[in-house]
Amino acid sequence: MSDGERSAGGRRALTYAVLLCLAGAGLALWAATRGWSVELTARPAPLPPVRGTRTGASLLPWLPALAVVTLAGAGAVLATRGRVRRVLGVLLAALGLVVAGGGGYALGADLGGPVSRQWPALCLLGGLAAAVGGGWTALRGGDWPAMGARYERPARVPEAATAAGSSTPLAGRRTTEAWNALDRGEDPTAD
Repeated sequence: MSDGERSAGGRRALTYAVLLCLAGAGLALWAATRGWSVELTARPAPLPPVRGTRTGASLLPWLPALAVVTLAGAGAVLATRGRVRRVLGVLLAALGLVVAGGGGYALGADLGGPVSRQWPALCLLGGLAAAVGGGWTALRGGDWPAMGARYERPARVPEAATAAGSSTPLAGRRTTEAWNALDRGEDPTAD
């Protein structure tokens, strides 16, 4: 297998893992904001009962927060490489399992009234998808390509090299010296 084929396969695997994490966390976040439970409170006759809808976020307040952290972590997979990416994959897998656990808990627990089953089930499914993406990143992420050098901070060039290679009047001057000259009312470009 050539380097080009390996690089293309690595980019494809990176894309799939990030999409799994994003889709799973997004699905869990969306499902956590839906109405999981409806409570009817009786009122005196002739008034109808008051209908109170409780979302997954109100029943399990930590659930959407962990889904948002998982979304952010999926984006961070793109910006990391090597060992850091693998550690991030372990973290994403753990977060996905906790989110899935929250959905599974809501499926079987009594949360103060009847709970609609489809939203906790989607939360469980989303958490599992994010956990699979995180696990895949933890296992294989160290070999995947990183962002290109165009996104990295350029190396500092010594002042002497800058002064020798430039023909502008500001060559060799520090930025603070130019600003100080402007503060005094002088033109820093004129020599």
